[in-house]
Amino acid sequence: MTTARTPLPDTARRLPEAERRLSLRERKKLKTRTAIRDATYRLIKEQGYEATTVEQIAEEAEVSPSTVFRYFPTKEDIVLTDEYDPLMEDLLRSRPADEPVLESVRWSIRHSLALAVTDTPDYADDEMKLRIGLMVSVPSVRARMMETMSVTGRLMCRALAERTGRDEDDLEVRVYAMGLMGALLEAMIYWAERDYQDDLTDVVDRTLAAFQNLPRKR
Repeated sequence: MTTARTPLPDTARRLPEAERRLSLRERKKLKTRTAIRDATYRLIKEQGYEATTVEQIAEEAEVSPSTVFRYFPTKEDIVLTDEYDPLMEDLLRSRPADEPVLESVRWSIRHSLALAVTDTPDYADDEMKLRIGLMVSVPSVRARMMETMSVTGRLMCRALAERTGRDEDDLEVRVYAMGLMGALLEAMIYWAERDYQDDLTDVVDRTLAAFQNLPRKR
């Protein structure tokens, strides 16, 4: 069973509109970002990653190369940048204060995936598989992925610190957040190595089951 056939959780459908939709200004920026990303994917599918240049991407997306670089500092970023990382942080903050941290993390990750599929129906079958496939097969993409996951980990540190009463620079918070990021990266690799046949949500749940709860500060 593939991720594309995973049903959208009912709780994701019931999320407030403010959590599901970006502002008008952000939507306009997202439209340009999406055009650049879609153009990149089309070209990569036709001619491969290495043969695809930023100049070709700009022409295909009908923007200037400078516009591409304004939105994405590197070619690798076009593939890897995810608008749903900040959303995951917001979702984590929205959970009940007395809920175990690990349960809140699991809920937030599941629902950020669900919302991505809601906004982009082909996300699982197209964008995510291509992204993970490139991460596994192209060294420069994988190296950049490690860098971007470090940034996401810092966002996670901030949210975890708020929920546990700890400082976001505490060793335990940093290790827990980066441990989660590393584990999720390995889960993506596992999913790709098995030709995306597993249900991604199940793979994520199995991954998080290996963790214990991060206790609150006493």
